[in-house]
Amino acid sequence: MPEQEENISDETINVCPLCHQKTLALADRETEVPYFGKVFIFSMTCSNCKYHKSDVEAAEKKEPCKYTFEISKEEDMKVRVVKSSEATVKIPHISEIIPGPASQGFVTNIEGLLNRVKYQIETLRDTAEDDEDKKKAKNLLKKLLKIVWGQEKQKIIIEDPSGNSAIVSDKAEKSGLKVKTAQ
Repeated sequence: MPEQEENISDETINVCPLCHQKTLALADRETEVPYFGKVFIFSMTCSNCKYHKSDVEAAEKKEPCKYTFEISKEEDMKVRVVKSSEATVKIPHISEIIPGPASQGFVTNIEGLLNRVKYQIETLRDTAEDDEDKKKAKNLLKKLLKIVWGQEKQKIIIEDPSGNSAIVSDKAEKSGLKVKTAQ
């Protein structure tokens, strides 16, 4: 069931924080993610230097959460994923996407998430100077392909202190997340 797009704001143009040109388009929209609820998607993209930042925020306050999902078949590639910029995505023995200033929020599916990881690994492979690092990257890419084809099982874990993330599937295990508080 696809998301229902409800409201798209007019884009506004501002000064880009990187190139300082007045070419930064700001946009936000509301959309309904089935079995998760209404979310706001915010984005900014510079048409000059291609800077891009996006985030997702649930309309209602959510508790810190942890989702664990095991990919076991090709159909799992279609499972919806909501990831806020504050979330950490762990794909054990393959990769980790950690929050930080460059972290993006997005709504995608398992395949889209794995494609993001694939792109990171391809970049590492293509820029690695050490043959051993290139070989490791190639092996990780082969493993990812087997996962996408449903030939190999793989866990995906999303931990989000803001609660603005989810793996929308009956197979996903949701639990609370202990958040460290500043003292």
